[in-house]
Amino acid sequence: RANGVSPRRHIVGVAMTLTKTRTAPISHPEVPILDVLAERWSTRVFDASADVDEVALASALEAARWAPSARNTQPWRFIIARRGTSEFEAIHDALLGFNKSWTGAASAFVVTVAEVENPDGTPVLYGSYDSGQAAAHFTVQAHAGGLYTHQMGGFDRAAIATAFGLESRFVPQTVMAVGALGDVDAADEALQAREALPRDRRPLAESILVNA
Repeated sequence: RANGVSPRRHIVGVAMTLTKTRTAPISHPEVPILDVLAERWSTRVFDASADVDEVALASALEAARWAPSARNTQPWRFIIARRGTSEFEAIHDALLGFNKSWTGAASAFVVTVAEVENPDGTPVLYGSYDSGQAAAHFTVQAHAGGLYTHQMGGFDRAAIATAFGLESRFVPQTVMAVGALGDVDAADEALQAREALPRDRRPLAESILVNA
């Protein structure tokens, strides 16, 4: 979105918004959800000329800070690296496969790290789960602030831990590319094909085991 106007593109003659809200039903009218949830999606096309919006980034991190956690343990930690820094390059080097080919255009990386063990050696039982909640809060607030995100699991966790001197009780969970939306039409064919995939989910009923 630029100047309040949603970018548009054409795929096989059909106009689609880059928010992908028209590629598949987001929710039934009987069960509406917040617009920011319906419109959030994970892009792989970032604007390589744009620096990260620091206000929006700070707001997203603040939203993550207020995520719920078991007994308020707040097991999440974040590594933030802006494009052009050695820290950004270290994270980029740790990415695997296709992830490495498009992430260089992101304005920043945010690594979500979970505290899975207490200093006394006892486990933090919900460390990974609660860190995931914080990451989800981050993505929703980021989208509300005009930032686009894409979380990745394809990266060398040991390399991240070594590069940033993490203790063994802190485990990298995801690397998130963050930045401004780029021009899909200027992207290579592989990226355009990925971006054209519909945003969909299985029916809600298939996710519910019991609804008594």
